[in-house]
Amino acid sequence: MDVVVAGGGIFGATGALELKRRGHRVRLLDPGPLPHPLAASTDISKIVRLEYGADEPYTEMAERALAGWRRWNAELGEELFHETGVLFLRQTPLRPGTFEGDSLEILKNRGHSLQRLSSAQIKSRYPAWNSDRYVDGIFNAQGGWVESARAVTRLIREAEKAGVELCEGVIFKQGELPKCDAIVLALGAWTPFVLPQAADWFRPHGMPVFHLRPADPKAFTADQFPVFGADISTTGYYGFPIHQSGVVKIANHGAGRVLDPSSSRAVSAAETAGLRTFLKTTFPSLATAPIVQSHICVYCDTWDGHFWIAPDPERPSCVLATGGSGHAFKFAPLLGGLIADAVEGKVAPRFRWRPDSRPSKSDEAARSQSQA
Repeated sequence: MDVVVAGGGIFGATGALELKRRGHRVRLLDPGPLPHPLAASTDISKIVRLEYGADEPYTEMAERALAGWRRWNAELGEELFHETGVLFLRQTPLRPGTFEGDSLEILKNRGHSLQRLSSAQIKSRYPAWNSDRYVDGIFNAQGGWVESARAVTRLIREAEKAGVELCEGVIFKQGELPKCDAIVLALGAWTPFVLPQAADWFRPHGMPVFHLRPADPKAFTADQFPVFGADISTTGYYGFPIHQSGVVKIANHGAGRVLDPSSSRAVSAAETAGLRTFLKTTFPSLATAPIVQSHICVYCDTWDGHFWIAPDPERPSCVLATGGSGHAFKFAPLLGGLIADAVEGKVAPRFRWRPDSRPSKSDEAARSQSQA
């Protein structure tokens, strides 16, 4: 088939590459430059984790995606994925029904070896943390982080090498779609603006992201400050070890605020104040660290937190591949296959076309605050 993929973020790049590998003629269209600076997938880092609370299907997908990131490192000949481990700590003890407690139980039952941490162990191993406040948690040596903008850039390069025609400078407007046998709309947070009929299915939510420069960089290396979630289903905060550029990235994976993706990406004073309060109670040595860069990452949220990778029942040649809901990037090694399957008529039930799905909160357990 002659397939057009509209949008060059992580959905579009992986979809275009896999469709080409399956023998289709593929054009990848994007306003550019690539990686696009406003795409949700563009930043210095994204988390790769196995922890998904009690959600075993996502856990199984995360296992396959982790193997895929390891495979890509080997096949591409560069370390895009850094397996530094992932730390999830709580302000109250782990128990069934909590994100960390359910993640531990599911992963143990699936044969993974995680370390349960006491307050004393947290204080000894992770000195940047306030161990008086964070008293319980888990560390999983499997997982880490991806250099996300570099990964998208490399995947687009691989798609070009495979024969995908790359068309930059294309602006998408309502009702203007190119002629082709099939089109994949991988437009992220712009989806409801290009397709107004989808305005109630997807919600663009802005999440604050901060890059801080610590006074003591050595205290934030991966061995004592791995990728983390700080009671994440309650606070929303997560972050990364110190980057080679000398910054510690901390961001929020919570309810966010409704935001037009074309509007200002400036972090608000209230969001900055919220970060400072979090740092004071969680990482005291970062409480006054200078913020060298901040921006808003705009999620394309679905109501239930699941991706939307399916053809339009009224126009089967039009496939939506969007709704990352803030947790899609880790699944990049699987996304291309899901998208290509949808183009070829095979859709994963969880990611089906579902305009009437309206739960009050996301099913993604790390983000359990109300998304209304």
